[in-house]
Amino acid sequence: MPAEQKPEIASVWTRPRRQREQLSREQIVAEAVRLLDADGLEALSTRKLGTRLDAGATSLYRHVANKDELIELVVDEVYGELSVPTPTGAAQWRDAAADSARSLRAMILRHPWVASVLGQVGLVHLGPNVTKMSERMAAVYRTAGFPEAETELALSTVISYVIGMATSEAAYLSLIARSGTTEREFAERLKGDGGSDARADDPEQVREETFDYGLQRVLDGLQARLASTAP
Repeated sequence: MPAEQKPEIASVWTRPRRQREQLSREQIVAEAVRLLDADGLEALSTRKLGTRLDAGATSLYRHVANKDELIELVVDEVYGELSVPTPTGAAQWRDAAADSARSLRAMILRHPWVASVLGQVGLVHLGPNVTKMSERMAAVYRTAGFPEAETELALSTVISYVIGMATSEAAYLSLIARSGTTEREFAERLKGDGGSDARADDPEQVREETFDYGLQRVLDGLQARLASTAP
């Protein structure tokens, strides 16, 4: 009879950690994040990462089997940067939701590659930071008093808005970086000879205000929905 086959490892999170090795999972993840921030998702490969770490592919494969597992690890790593306040009561839910959304936007702008991988199939195996932060964000909407069936839907609505806006912002900032100018100089060029314009004077503030305007309108809709479901 054929020897019994061991089940395949389904996710990096089920892979046993190896102790007392020169190259650690933490080192691999930190360098992968730096590579992604500098060169984008297309540049990520175990071979290139091994070169940057001065390590052979065999050393990396002891910790991660492939690019999909690397993505699981780096997404979980940057999720740990999120700040999600705990509302003290139903009346504070909106401030907590807005602060969480701003934190998510800031994280995406620091790591623009993350927006394109959040929906990948491999992320059904959620890491500890993704699990913790997702639950904390859901708790904000639960505390607000949304029906249980709508809690995740309300959160997904806000996250979709944040990802859409932040992805557009990241693309805009990448365009500016490639132009070799500052954001203010780029805005001045767009302004032309039209005179003083706040968008040229402080374009970063304009981006902040534009994002917050849309966020508040999304929260207005959720607030109205919350009121309509109140007993």
